[in-house]
Amino acid sequence: AQARARAPDVLEGEAEAAPRPAPRPAPHVRLRRDVDEHDDAWLPKQPVLIAYTDDGKAPSRAGAGRSRRAAPGKKHHKPGKRENCRRYPLYVDFADVGWNDWIVAPPGYDAFYCHGECPFPLSDHLNSTNHAIVQTLMHSVKPSVPQACCVNTHLTSISMLYLDETDKVVLKNYQEMAVLGCGCR
Repeated sequence: AQARARAPDVLEGEAEAAPRPAPRPAPHVRLRRDVDEHDDAWLPKQPVLIAYTDDGKAPSRAGAGRSRRAAPGKKHHKPGKRENCRRYPLYVDFADVGWNDWIVAPPGYDAFYCHGECPFPLSDHLNSTNHAIVQTLMHSVKPSVPQACCVNTHLTSISMLYLDETDKVVLKNYQEMAVLGCGCR
């Protein structure tokens, strides 16, 4: 490439891309075990998987502690005001429920929950069934008929690593473990 000097510290010209080195093959490890090899001799050679995970729930060292605004148990809505059916945060910590001895990862997950009123008339955003609409109408004229209930309407799965009966690590996808949507039913 030719270059002309325009100013003492500026060069003009065309540049060519440097050739890229050929990609190296990924390292490959092989283990060999004899058929008559005793289990005690095999134990130190067994492969081990180490997984580093971060679910974002543990406070970092720099920001450890609680801020003044995050008072425990503080409600985020006005007292006495009834809230319509909606999804609320709920973090399930497996150590809190005693499952951390068999669940390897994650240490917990965001399960969420549904709670709130299903008032008459039911709004479209409350994801109601026709039956819930009729039941809510009946409740408005006859209070002995219960209101429709705020329940989960859409759930999703989570993946977990856990120890089975033989202490082997298993990856499993558990269905319907976290709430994505709520509605009046």
